[in-house]
Amino acid sequence: MVGSGFLSNLTSQLSGGLSRLAELASSLPPLSEFNSADDTDSDSPMRDVEQPIPGIRSVFSTSDDVEESRLEGQELGKYLLAKSYFDCREYDRCSAVFLPDHPTFNVLSTSPPESQTQTPTKSAKGKGKAPAQSPELKPRPRDDSLPLMSQKSLFLALYAKYMAGEKRKDEEAEMVLGPMDNGAVSNRELVGLGRTLEAWFDDRRAQGKEDRSHGWLEYLYGIVLAKGNSETVAKQYLLKAININPWNWGAWLELKDLLNSLDALRSTYPLLPHNILTLLFNLDCSQSLYSTTPEIHSSLSELLRIFPTSPFLLTQRALLHYHSKDYDSADSIFSTLIHRDPHRLDALDHYSNVLYVMTARPKLAFLAQLATATDKFRPETCCIVGNYYSLKSEHEKAVMYFRRALTLDRTFLSAWTLMGHEYVEMKNTHAAIESYRRAVDINRKDYRAWYGLGQTYEMLEMHHYALFYFQRAAALRPYDKQMWQALGACYEKIDRPVQAIKAYKRALTAGMAYIEPSSSFGSANTANTDGGAHVFLDPELLYPIALMYERLGELEETANYMEMVLAQEEGPADPLVPEGEEEEAQGTGVTLTTSRARLWLARWAFGRGEMQRAGELANELCEDGYEVEEAKALVRDLRARAEAGEK
Repeated sequence: MVGSGFLSNLTSQLSGGLSRLAELASSLPPLSEFNSADDTDSDSPMRDVEQPIPGIRSVFSTSDDVEESRLEGQELGKYLLAKSYFDCREYDRCSAVFLPDHPTFNVLSTSPPESQTQTPTKSAKGKGKAPAQSPELKPRPRDDSLPLMSQKSLFLALYAKYMAGEKRKDEEAEMVLGPMDNGAVSNRELVGLGRTLEAWFDDRRAQGKEDRSHGWLEYLYGIVLAKGNSETVAKQYLLKAININPWNWGAWLELKDLLNSLDALRSTYPLLPHNILTLLFNLDCSQSLYSTTPEIHSSLSELLRIFPTSPFLLTQRALLHYHSKDYDSADSIFSTLIHRDPHRLDALDHYSNVLYVMTARPKLAFLAQLATATDKFRPETCCIVGNYYSLKSEHEKAVMYFRRALTLDRTFLSAWTLMGHEYVEMKNTHAAIESYRRAVDINRKDYRAWYGLGQTYEMLEMHHYALFYFQRAAALRPYDKQMWQALGACYEKIDRPVQAIKAYKRALTAGMAYIEPSSSFGSANTANTDGGAHVFLDPELLYPIALMYERLGELEETANYMEMVLAQEEGPADPLVPEGEEEEAQGTGVTLTTSRARLWLARWAFGRGEMQRAGELANELCEDGYEVEEAKALVRDLRARAEAGEK
């Protein structure tokens, strides 16, 4: 505690010292005062000649524009002062350095509220007393024009105003999922910022200076437009900002949030500059869209040849394995990253998800201890600890930590989704739905939230609602059989067998379009051969397809699929194993599903008069341990019919 207090005091002292130095620098006389002719001799012929303002080409200026460079030099003291306020998170104070009286943001520029007007009150004796006249604040004449300043200073002032609005939004937000938390709190500065930036860009176009921009104000305008749901125009301004200044990674991230599909990414790709950041953006955006194609892995391998130890690229590789459900590979890469930099917490909440699925409780406990020791007030840390308690089935504690993560950052997507999972476990469907909805509001590309909403509505037996959300999840993860299986089950429950069959068949083939014979990026259910891939078919999908055909009255097709279910007990034959040699069992063995299929086929054969086939299947059922009573009853019927035939 002593050490942390000392560091806190030292940080505040350094920040305060920088602020004082910046204040002194900004209090120097303006450069225009040095243009005075008082220092020139009265008899000198240069007395009446206009002297240029000595522009300071600051070392902080990176602009090739002479006018911008001159303005940056003149504003250096004020800029340092504003920047020091910004670093101290005094955003309103930072903005007021350059925009102290701008009508868009000045609350005193309008008439006072009626509540400030005093009315006469009667005294106890009934005598009226004249109220004290307070000076009335008269409306100032509105002038939306901005003072002359560099783009650098204008961006700092407006961005500080945006951050002030975000800060107030967080302060006004109620307790996470509390009785007053409706998620409707917004940044009140967006309207003023949008109006100001729109006027600035219109003025630049009128002056013919549109091509002399630095890209920072386009970036800020793109953020404001995206927050206001003007996504098409926001995308245009963000693309302009990226092409002007491709090194602003924040603009790339904002653009990524606006691309909701791989088709949108492909259409945007030609509009981007041709440099290495475009490759990084394509990789990051494809990963966020859950694309795990061999092309993405190949692109990542090329980047890793350039930056072989990059934590960012290695994290992308781990996330690609995580999305393709190759948890062992993801675990190996994350372990390597922790060994190299044990204090790096970025994306470790995803690693905790991997360990949760693998039920690796000791590793998850170690990760929780490591993250807590590094920084217990990071959202990633709270999610890791929440996953640990969830694995221990302590769901109330898990929810507490996920709430803490959201208190620290309301836009932390993983916390909303994971908290929804916990509420499902606790059978609190209302809170689960609200958590998933908040996750979808933050990121519409999160298939887990859509899938969670479908599951929750399915628990409530609201299957038509569940169908909509499962469709959204399947659209985001078209190669994930779990999405299509849930969609098929939902169609089955609302009595739409034709659509259910299509969904189940899509689940059977899901992911195969992304698997090449020579690729190592397959699932455990595929095996590569010389000529292609022989595939194990999931009996849990084949069996409901057979039942749907039975519901449609197509019994021959039903029997075919029931035979396919039985074939999965031994699995597909491996052509690489020579004849006469034993091969490893690749099938499921006898399960409840295969036993039910065997029972159906036995009854089917019995009904068609194929007594020998029915008897073989019934006897196999008696040995399996599943559906034994039904099998014995069928055997008795077979014997009775056989005895009746002999008589």
